[in-house]
Amino acid sequence: MQADQIREHLRKFTRLPHLAGTEQNLKYAEQFKKEWQEFGLDSVELVPYDVLLSYPNKSQPNYISIVDALGHEVVNTSLAEPVPEGYEDVPNIVPPYSAFSPKGQPEGDLVYVNYGRTEDFFQLERQMGINVTGKIVIVRYGKIFRGNKVKNAMLAGAIGIIMFSDPADYSAAGVKPYPDGWNLPGGGAQRGNVLNLNGAGDPLTPGYPAKEYTYRSKLEDGVGLPSIPVHPIGYHDAINLLKNMGGQMPPNNWKGALNISYRIGPGFTENFKNQTVRMNIYTNNQVTRIYNVIGRIRGALEPDRYVILGGHRDAWVFGAIDPMSGAAVLHETVRSAGRLLSKGWRPRRTIIFASWDAEEFGLLGSTEWAEDNAKLLQDRAVAYINADSSIEGMYTLRVDCTPSLHTMVYDLTKQISSPEEGEEGVSLYDSWHKRDNWTNDRDAPRINKLGSGSDFEAYFIRLGIAAGRARYTKNKKTERYSSYPVYHSVYETFEIVNKFYDPSFRRLRAVAQVRGGLIFLLADSQLLPLDANQYAVSLGKYAQNIAQLAQVHPEKMKNYKVSFDSLFSAVANFTVASREFHERLENLNRGDTLQVRIINDQLMYLERAFIDPLGLPGRPFYRHVIFAPSSHNKYSGESFPGIYDALFDIENSVDPEKAWEEVKRQISIATFTVHAAAMTLTPPA
Repeated sequence: MQADQIREHLRKFTRLPHLAGTEQNLKYAEQFKKEWQEFGLDSVELVPYDVLLSYPNKSQPNYISIVDALGHEVVNTSLAEPVPEGYEDVPNIVPPYSAFSPKGQPEGDLVYVNYGRTEDFFQLERQMGINVTGKIVIVRYGKIFRGNKVKNAMLAGAIGIIMFSDPADYSAAGVKPYPDGWNLPGGGAQRGNVLNLNGAGDPLTPGYPAKEYTYRSKLEDGVGLPSIPVHPIGYHDAINLLKNMGGQMPPNNWKGALNISYRIGPGFTENFKNQTVRMNIYTNNQVTRIYNVIGRIRGALEPDRYVILGGHRDAWVFGAIDPMSGAAVLHETVRSAGRLLSKGWRPRRTIIFASWDAEEFGLLGSTEWAEDNAKLLQDRAVAYINADSSIEGMYTLRVDCTPSLHTMVYDLTKQISSPEEGEEGVSLYDSWHKRDNWTNDRDAPRINKLGSGSDFEAYFIRLGIAAGRARYTKNKKTERYSSYPVYHSVYETFEIVNKFYDPSFRRLRAVAQVRGGLIFLLADSQLLPLDANQYAVSLGKYAQNIAQLAQVHPEKMKNYKVSFDSLFSAVANFTVASREFHERLENLNRGDTLQVRIINDQLMYLERAFIDPLGLPGRPFYRHVIFAPSSHNKYSGESFPGIYDALFDIENSVDPEKAWEEVKRQISIATFTVHAAAMTLTPPA
């Protein structure tokens, strides 16, 4: 895989905006198909689905206004971002909007609620005594998924929500705004969907693929759609809304980096107290056709075992970081696989490459394909590696994956060179370990749990297919800003990657080598390089962590007879089973193809054993008992999510007895699942 080729792929696919459902995104899909065929894949097809998407109304733009006592608009927010130099004549740049916001023109007093997290709304109501019923709330982006902010505002009774990018969360210290640096300019705003799908896929066809024959719910019954208008703005506009706020002074940790007081409200100060805020939102939801590109290399010995590398293609505008830094790496992986095929190589197992559509609208393309092929995938899929953004910072590698992939990730990164200048001859593993080891006591670099927010969700959390993702990231210790500053804005251009993030494209190449290496090892190793012992180690840690979380309430634990002993016992059994399984592996006769297949099937189906067909309470499409996104922040992964959710906010429960009974029920489900998974590792007879 070549750095200069990745650069060319990125340049080629970021020239024009390619929002899901648009003609340009279909053109890119057709170009991917054509080039993948030329690279030499055995087959490539476009797979369409008809899903609910959401677009601004071209003749009635969305904006926020401050209105005086006579109903006149005295301040209006901007209708578009200032377009970067060189892109002035580009058509079809969608203005900042919140996808799936309902239409509406709510008007009322403004209340500032920090990040709009559960704890922020609690603090507002309980400690400051402010009720937001009938009010419009304004929150800053960051910390949690925007859809969770909207849900929290709805639950608190707000009639609308405005989200803004504060420089405290979208500016790195000492860096200039784009185009002179990689910070977000004041006119930049973050687009994004505001759904609460919890893994449902297309809101109108939850659980089933959105094909021509599929029954569709009425729009008002669609899954996860918000009921109040939502709109994003940049910090120049936010200043105009916030600078004359009245009410209480905020706690210190509610203050951002703008030169204003961040008063809470409700409403404006004395001189402006007759003014209110009005949202003017005209966004339309419509069923639209999307296209996934699916390419295959047929396996030589086990064609019925699938290893999948998938990432999305649709972008809010140019998408040079999200997703095209990932799509360019995917494209280069396909190109290099084609080169190997032309030299006579063929993998043991089938490799599937996927360019998903409509990820930005709720992971729709990937989820629909997973629903369409669920029976096949549950039966045949070995692993899913995600290929979303390859770079979100310039510091070091970041890996999130299931525990059974940990050992392979470490072994692989020891064989890849560090892309950093001055680290010639140093492995990516050593570079990653040095940069990630804040406390000097970690014996290996950190690997994170999978949350959600990208296309692995349906494969891992619904279907139980081992999954992982890798990208280059920032220094979490010193870089406190959220994601990366120009996230989902018009400023995600080819130039920002080429000039600031990765001028040599060596970091992107290193990520390509990690993702490609995982795919090739999983597809070509005689024995699947999955490690059940690592799963046992992780389960032990997760069980300790969740038990400690419950121990915050020792009296209640005693009163309601809550114990984690059964879960610890199940983890101990799993640990013994995994150790004995790997001992049998040592003595396996690798010449006996049937014995190899039996062992590989046990490894492949291990992840499936953690799936509960009933799903998590209130979240039926999240079926993994060990991992799920936090119900309070889709982006972060929780271990033992059923128990975690039952414990969350338990001190505020209206019926403590019922709440603790649910904790006990969730412990028993986790215990059974871990025990059942251990049984899948025992000898076949």
